[in-house]
Amino acid sequence: MDKRKLGVPLVCHGHSRPVVDLFYSPVTPDGFFLISASKDSSPMLRNGETGDWIGTFEGHKGAVWSCCLDTNALRAASGSADFTARIWDALTGDELHSFEHKHIVRACAFSENAHRLLTGGIEKVLRIFDLNRPDATPREVEKSPGSIRTAQWLHSDQTILSSCTDIGGVRLWDVRSGKIVQTLETESSVTSAEVSQDGRYITTADGSSVKFWDANHFGLVRSFNMPCVVESASLEPKLGNKFIAGGGDMWIRLFDFHTGEEIACNKGHHGPAHCVRFSPGGESYASGSEDGTIRIWQTTYHEDNDSSSTNGLITGNGKVKVTVDEVSRKIEGFHVSKDLTASEEKKDDITVA
Repeated sequence: MDKRKLGVPLVCHGHSRPVVDLFYSPVTPDGFFLISASKDSSPMLRNGETGDWIGTFEGHKGAVWSCCLDTNALRAASGSADFTARIWDALTGDELHSFEHKHIVRACAFSENAHRLLTGGIEKVLRIFDLNRPDATPREVEKSPGSIRTAQWLHSDQTILSSCTDIGGVRLWDVRSGKIVQTLETESSVTSAEVSQDGRYITTADGSSVKFWDANHFGLVRSFNMPCVVESASLEPKLGNKFIAGGGDMWIRLFDFHTGEEIACNKGHHGPAHCVRFSPGGESYASGSEDGTIRIWQTTYHEDNDSSSTNGLITGNGKVKVTVDEVSRKIEGFHVSKDLTASEEKKDDITVA
């Protein structure tokens, strides 16, 4: 496999401030979708394959730090610096419910059955909201050793994993007892934690390292040193043989999962990459940056015997995925709403009335 710099990405404009979180839905009868969180306070929903803008969720009054979609992509959730987590109708864009917190919300996640919402943030408290009874008092899991940066469900919603902004490690909480049952030790704070689609691995980014952990026995499977400080990493969901990482040097790199060898280096962002995520089929991956753009890259690599046979990009099975001309046409035809820009005066934290 030859290392190669990949070609033209789909560039998704619309956010007026840095993009800090991305989330792909599973494949639904209508395709799959991509939601983005930004400091401009307006999460956006897009077609996951083409990057075309679908809609903007309007209502937050501060930076949005986290976003997600439920299993059927019918509802969206977002966590914000305005001290709220909100549930949205992903078909109409209407706000369904707003959950008040006492401080900035940095993480949110739907349970597997989409009946519960998990949140965490500066308060050092994990909250579990019952979406069938949204007005009920949430369950609180306290005693996090630091401000919560990431929070995810694991083991069919029986376990919660969380990381902190100011100390290293990933903590695994038993949902029934509300106690920490395991800690995955890292030297630096974990800025990204992802559970693989098949539930086998936990992928973490901490400092200049990407690590893969056994999600059932919690042992360290692999650890790779990166060329720069990385903020986010994601494992290819179908074959599990590649992973991506992005961070301070503005480049999105594709690596071999088994050897750590760099397969490709994607250049194009004009600011640090804050988040990277693979699409549910593994055919592409998205990156969000300080420059306010989302870029969607094809998961492709060069094969010597096919290098002169086509102008297209070659996928892992040797098939032409898309040509550069087609990508250009998609970019030219990309639809942006009449006015997606937000006021530059919005703060990273909350806007005080």
